Amino acid sequence: MMTISLIWGIVVAVCCCLWLILGMRRRQMGEPPLENGLIPYLGCALKFGANPLEFLRANQRKHGHVFTCRLMGNYVHFITNPLSYQKVLCHGKYLDWKKFHFSTSAKAFGHRSIDPSDGNTTDNINKTFIKTLQGDGLNSLTEAMMENLQLVMRRPLVSKSKMSAWVTEGMYSFCYQVMFEAGYLTLFGKDLTGQDAQKGLILNNLDHFKEFDKIFPALVAGLPIHVFKTAHHAREKLAEGLRHENLGKRDRISELVRFLNDMLSTLDDMDKAKTHLALLWASQANTIPATFWSLFQMIRSPEAMKAATEEVNKTLENAGQKISFDGSPICLNQMQLNDMPVLDSIIKESLRLSSASLNIRTAKEDFTLHLQDSSYNIRKDDIIALYPQLMHFDPEIYPDPLTFKYDRYLDENGKTKTTFYSNGVKLKYYYMPFGSGATICPGRIFAVQEIKQFLILMLSYFELELVDSQVKCPPLDQSRAGLGVLPPLNDIEFKYKFKHL
Repeated sequence: MMTISLIWGIVVAVCCCLWLILGMRRRQMGEPPLENGLIPYLGCALKFGANPLEFLRANQRKHGHVFTCRLMGNYVHFITNPLSYQKVLCHGKYLDWKKFHFSTSAKAFGHRSIDPSDGNTTDNINKTFIKTLQGDGLNSLTEAMMENLQLVMRRPLVSKSKMSAWVTEGMYSFCYQVMFEAGYLTLFGKDLTGQDAQKGLILNNLDHFKEFDKIFPALVAGLPIHVFKTAHHAREKLAEGLRHENLGKRDRISELVRFLNDMLSTLDDMDKAKTHLALLWASQANTIPATFWSLFQMIRSPEAMKAATEEVNKTLENAGQKISFDGSPICLNQMQLNDMPVLDSIIKESLRLSSASLNIRTAKEDFTLHLQDSSYNIRKDDIIALYPQLMHFDPEIYPDPLTFKYDRYLDENGKTKTTFYSNGVKLKYYYMPFGSGATICPGRIFAVQEIKQFLILMLSYFELELVDSQVKCPPLDQSRAGLGVLPPLNDIEFKYKFKHL
C-alpha cells in the first residue's frame, strides 16, 4: 500500500514538474509582466479569490499598472490605471465581450447558447434589452415596480391594530424579500388564481432562488451544477415556473419577457424558460444587495436621512402626491424620479463602497494594445480585465475612500457632481459598478430607479431605526467578487413601524 502511494506521489510530482517546465507560459517581447502562479490550471486563482483587491494592489506595486495573471486556465491582463480605461475601450474591434458572457450564461442557467454567432438568436437580442430597459420602454417597468413595491410593503395593513407596533428583523432579509417579490411580479406578472396562491409561489421561488444563487460563483468558475444537487433542483424548479404554460396563467407580463420570448423562437420551451431565469437572476442578484447597502448607509447617517427625507417630501409635494394608507398609491414619473440628486448620490456612494465587478473582454486575435504611455502585445483568446473597485477605493480620486459620504456625488449647488480627477487629469470613467462600454448593464437605469423607489417608499410609509445605533458596517462577502455588488457577510437588525399619517 505504501509503495502504491509512493508511486502515485512520484507521478504527481513529475507531472507538476513537467507542467512547470513545459506548461507555463513564457513572457514574450512586448507582453505585460506575467504571474503564472505555482498551481497547474488554477494559477493565481486562489490568491485572487481570497482577496481580489489586495491581490491586485500587490501586483500593481510589483509590476505597475498593467500585468498578466493566470486564472483558471485563462491568461488575464489587468489594466489598473483608470486613465487607461478609455484607451482599452477604443480597441473594441479586437475584443469580444459576448463570448464569455453568453457561454457563462449557458453553463450557469442550462439553456442552449444565445450567442448570435451560434445561430439561435440574432444581434437584435441586444436591441431588445435596450428597447425595453431604456427610453420609453422603461416607463411601464418603472410604473409596475412602484405599484408592486407598495403592494408588498402595504400588505400588513390588513392588521391595522398592529400599525403602531415596531417590527424588528434583519435588514438584508427584509430587502431580499421585498425586492424579490416586487421584481418577480414586475417581470412575470401576477397569478390569475389569486393572492394566496401567488404568495405561496413567490415564497417557494424565493427559497429556490437563494439556494441557486448561493452556488452561482462556483458555476461561473466552471464547476458543473450537477455537483450541487440541491441547487440544481432549485434551478430546475425556478425554470419550470417560467415555462410558457405557467406564464400563461399570469397577467400583466412585462414587455421585456414577451419580446425576449419572441426573439428566442428557435429555442424549445424549457430553454426559453431558462433564459427567463437568467433574466430573473440578472434583475435580482445585484439589485438586492445594492438596495440593502443604500438603506443601511442612509439610516446610519443622520445627515443622509435628513437630506433624503427632505428631498422625498419636496418631490411628493411638487408632484401633488399624498401619502395615505387608504388612498391611492404613490406614483412618480421618470422625470420626477430622475430629479432627485440626493437619493442618486446616496445610491452611488453605497455602490461605490460595495461593488466589485470584473469587466472582461476576450481578444479575437493577436493585437497590440495601445495605452496612453505604453503598448502591449496581447495574444488571441487572452482576456482584458478592468477591476473598478481599485479606482473606487483610490484616495486620490475619492478622499477618505472607505468612509460613506452621502453627498460625495453632489456639487456645491446640490446638483450631480461629474468631475473627478486622477493625477490632475479629469476622468471620463470614475464610477463603474455596472460595467463599461459594450458590456455596460442594459438594466442599470431600471436598477437605480427601483432602488430609489424603494427608498422613497420606506421614508414615506415607515419610521426607521437601527436596533444598535452604533453598529459597525458589516464586511463584504468576497466570495462573490467579480460578479457585481457584494452582499454583507452578516445581516443587520433594524426596526420599522408605520407612520401616523
